[in-house]
Amino acid sequence: MNLNSKRIEALVKLGNHLLDFNPNDKNYSFLQEQVKSASESNGWFTQQSIEETFKSWGTTLSIEHITTWLKPYLFSNLKKSKKIALILAGNIPMVGFHDIISVWVCEHKALVKSASKDLFLLPYMTDFLTSETGENFITYETGKLTGFDAVIATGSNNAARYFDHYFSSYPHIIRKNRNGIAVIEGNETKDELIALGKDMLQFFGLGCRNVAKIYLPEGYDLNKIFGGVYPYASLMKHAKYANNYDYNKAVFLMSTFDFLENGFFMLKEEKSFSAPIACTHYEYYKNIDELSTLLDQQKDLIQCIVSHLDIENSIPFGETQNPALWNYADGVDTINFLLDI
Repeated sequence: MNLNSKRIEALVKLGNHLLDFNPNDKNYSFLQEQVKSASESNGWFTQQSIEETFKSWGTTLSIEHITTWLKPYLFSNLKKSKKIALILAGNIPMVGFHDIISVWVCEHKALVKSASKDLFLLPYMTDFLTSETGENFITYETGKLTGFDAVIATGSNNAARYFDHYFSSYPHIIRKNRNGIAVIEGNETKDELIALGKDMLQFFGLGCRNVAKIYLPEGYDLNKIFGGVYPYASLMKHAKYANNYDYNKAVFLMSTFDFLENGFFMLKEEKSFSAPIACTHYEYYKNIDELSTLLDQQKDLIQCIVSHLDIENSIPFGETQNPALWNYADGVDTINFLLDI
């Protein structure tokens, strides 16, 4: 490992800066302005969700975590600096920041096309990094991307088909739709089920790591799942969530789908991993070994698995939106990709 120590120190300082964020502190007045602008631009980005994002990144960007993340790589083998086009999603606050800091530590240049409703938080973060080192590494582009050497693009399955075609001649990582899932054993505690509620509904369930599908043992009492989401009843005070809940409930009723609901959240028995807003799909299983085999066969559709059963790469309840730096989206090692181009 042979790293630019100034850049690592800048990441750690940014982490501490985010951990200490206080919207009422005058030292954070400009960042709070960006938070307000982000919320006004994207109705799903609430003050609370953005502060949760700051706390998560603040905890993640510790020297211990960064060292563990980067220790396996040989940065001394880095070839000359390249320009990396980053096409970012905008479903939850600061999504895509991991790609940005991966380019940063590999000392490439980043050409970033952010989602149209996510134009305020990431520039603040990258301005902080460049001001700490005096090394400008990033350009934000609103028009057509040109003059790049490689691409990392994240989008829907439809967008991914376009990306695959358009960027086929470049080294690339193309990310598609994936979802988080949970596997319930049946003896989970009340606290674990509340944590599962967080996994389903944090950021309104819009993240690719949010649990959108639950596997349950046969005969499981679904009221336990509703009990776990009860702390999130206040989501109905958010107009966009409430409108989506009402709309999707109406669609289910008109389509005569069987589903259960509690006034703000729905459960629907369904094989699909991807569920609409305010709903989680569920399915019963008989044998955990058979289920493990099925999940392995469908791993390209799964972003993460929440369970305390012995399932490969499973994570604890409540941690879906706190991935470690080495938990790469879609299981594709971004650092290796950037070091090899």
